[in-house]
Amino acid sequence: MQLPDTARWMLTHGLIRLVLRREARKGNLNTGFLTDRAIQLDPYPHYEQLRTDAPFTTGLAGKLTVHHGVATEVLRAEHFGTASFGGAPRPIRRLLAASGSGAARSVVEPPSMLAVDPPDHSRYRKLVTRAFTAKAVKALRVRTEEVAAELLDDIAGSGGGREPVDLVRRYASQLPVIVICEILGAPTAMREKFLEWGDGAAATLDPGMSRQQFLAAQRGVDALLAWMRGHFEALRRNPGEDILSELVTTADTDGERLTETELLATSLLVLAAGFETTVNLIGNGIALLQQHPEQRALLAEQPALWPNAVDEMLRFDSPVQRTARRALRDTEVAGVPVRQEEIVVLLLGAANRDPKVFERPDVFDVARPGAGRHLAFSSGIHYCLGASLAKMEGEVALRALYDRFPDLTLVDTPHRRPTSNLRGFDQMTAALTPTPVG
Repeated sequence: MQLPDTARWMLTHGLIRLVLRREARKGNLNTGFLTDRAIQLDPYPHYEQLRTDAPFTTGLAGKLTVHHGVATEVLRAEHFGTASFGGAPRPIRRLLAASGSGAARSVVEPPSMLAVDPPDHSRYRKLVTRAFTAKAVKALRVRTEEVAAELLDDIAGSGGGREPVDLVRRYASQLPVIVICEILGAPTAMREKFLEWGDGAAATLDPGMSRQQFLAAQRGVDALLAWMRGHFEALRRNPGEDILSELVTTADTDGERLTETELLATSLLVLAAGFETTVNLIGNGIALLQQHPEQRALLAEQPALWPNAVDEMLRFDSPVQRTARRALRDTEVAGVPVRQEEIVVLLLGAANRDPKVFERPDVFDVARPGAGRHLAFSSGIHYCLGASLAKMEGEVALRALYDRFPDLTLVDTPHRRPTSNLRGFDQMTAALTPTPVG
């Protein structure tokens, strides 16, 4: 029997919310990035307060690290697994699993790839990987360039391109959702709904959601799952040349096929993750180039730097700020014992500014050597499947934007999303002066 949503909220977010409030009242620095909006708007000075020579500091429910080397070791270690069900203790995980509440209703609950370990993770990933190979992403580049041009044509045609425009709503969110729709064989006419539903699914990555936020997000996820079930049936009757058609109609060479619940969970993750990171990457990139006009000028002079610039944007202002792992057995990391079941939180945004890895880490430099060593897409077996796609889309989108509108200027302070883990903007108004397309 499936638990009521209010009970699910209490077990997955409500209890954490109570602990967060208690720790905030105690002035616990290690939870500030979860509870303090001022810190969420600019978490990097806070991260530096946590940076000491010690590999770990004490987090909310285990250990926490800001170090690139420690985070990399944990992410690649076989003796660490996913923090499924949001890192809930074992008795709660068992209750949620037994109740069937993990039936594809969250990207952080089994059978989502984010929440399972091998062998299940290996099976899911093998079936989906072919949609995101280097060859597949290279083939998508031309189509992504076409989408960027179409969106920019539309913007330029609105008021002669001289009216202020919300670049998140009109461009940064539209390009990746159109591309992921085409990858999944979903109608692009549904993209506004996908953005709405995807935001709800992504919001659950923040621990301690209010009951109202959780229920609203769950309604969106359930609406998306209902649409997907109908879409799967349509694809079974009339398959196309897309990854979802392959997943619903064929098995791999070993005869493996996803169950309906696994298919829903995988599709939910691919759809939500397929544009969430890229929307944030594009928005963060625009804001950084606004703040650093000399870097923008350098890209205009040396456009070959764009791929490296995208890696530097991912490093400097990571779209995903943290992840977590659970120790599968008693172990040791950087000389520190970690007991079985202990949660280790990895602050990716802080690791990407580790001075032991990146010289002058607080300087934004599009020509930085080794910018690609960032952990913005995690590492190890859970390295983001769509990393190459996101980087390609970010490069195409930003380069096309500044080629078309070289005098682009933000006319107000962009508005940060009200989330602590996903770091990006939900509103960004710009004044544009288009140049002729040659």
